[in-house]
Amino acid sequence: MAGRRRARGSPVPGLWLLLASLFVSLVACGGRPATDGAKADVQRVLDRRAAAVLGHDESAYAATGTAAGYAAVRAVPLAAWSYRVTAVHRDGDSATADAELSYRVDGYDRAPVIANRTLSLTRDGDGQWSVISEKPAEKTGEQLWDQGTVSVVRGTHSLVLGVGQSGERLRSFADLADDAVPAVSAAWGTDWAGRVVVLVPNSLEGMAGLLGSPASSYRGIAAVTTGETGGGSKAPADRVIVNPDAYGMLGRVGRQVVLTHETTHVATRAHTNAATPLWLSEGYADWVGYRDTGRTPAEAAPELQHAVTGGTVPAALPTDGDFGFSGDASRLATAYEGGWLACRMIAARWGEVKLDAFYRAVGEYKERPGAVEGALKSVLGTSLPRFTADWRAYLRDQLA
Repeated sequence: MAGRRRARGSPVPGLWLLLASLFVSLVACGGRPATDGAKADVQRVLDRRAAAVLGHDESAYAATGTAAGYAAVRAVPLAAWSYRVTAVHRDGDSATADAELSYRVDGYDRAPVIANRTLSLTRDGDGQWSVISEKPAEKTGEQLWDQGTVSVVRGTHSLVLGVGQSGERLRSFADLADDAVPAVSAAWGTDWAGRVVVLVPNSLEGMAGLLGSPASSYRGIAAVTTGETGGGSKAPADRVIVNPDAYGMLGRVGRQVVLTHETTHVATRAHTNAATPLWLSEGYADWVGYRDTGRTPAEAAPELQHAVTGGTVPAALPTDGDFGFSGDASRLATAYEGGWLACRMIAARWGEVKLDAFYRAVGEYKERPGAVEGALKSVLGTSLPRFTADWRAYLRDQLA
């Protein structure tokens, strides 16, 4: 274990004698050391299983146990797939293994995606272990192939993986993503991968399963992006995960805005960290999403317009808590709209280049305190109180 130091000094003779006598007594009574070879045996089985996945060898896969699951993952373009057994809990000829599944999607993942898995195994009369089942470890999200057979559609700048979706529908997502990537690059720049992975499960429940959260947390949310904030070259590619129930209720412009918004998160991830408030990360993604649509503030911010015309102008920029998916829908919509209009104001008053520079400057801080204030001063030449006052005036001007 990193950072752990071994104690130095002479052993205590009496202690050594005690340990030696205990060991002899365990062996004499038929006791089995913890490292009895089962872990190594299971690792070898999973090594063969992984090689079969990469080699597209269904018969070799079936030779390691149940063939269930092979067809589900077969179409996914994989550059790597391996298991690392972390523990084996054995009960006679049955065992449960804890393992880390490590995989990379070819052409997209810069580093492996790691998923904790639980496997059930049985041992035959010849002492050979075989896999009965594999599933996500407790309290972890599913992989898309856990939900059914994965279909794949490739776009120019995108890879779309879906379960229970027609090829035509998956192609529509690829087309939207292919339009989103150049739109994001036009706004943000080209210092990102310039491609996106989109996962389309069969339902809201499927989306929630991938995220390891209750479905109620994402009802009405059309899509989310998962990834490592501040992720550099050693972070795997982000995943845009679609809620097909909510997404299907959107019109053509709305669907494009959503995919462009989520693709913006992919592009900006390396410059997004704990210092970045959600009003900026979500507001900027909405700004890019709406940038070429011609939508007016009144059309794109109906909840906030309703509040402003009713005489209630927010006193402060949205907090991170305002963006909670499981909270009040009106509060969530108002938060997104407020963040969008803050970024829109920066682009209109200081210019798009300054908006991008402000986003990056905030991300150069490691912690939240002082990050926005410092970037406002260094990039925009203003203070947080002054910026907030200007934003409130901008809301009145655009929405009243």
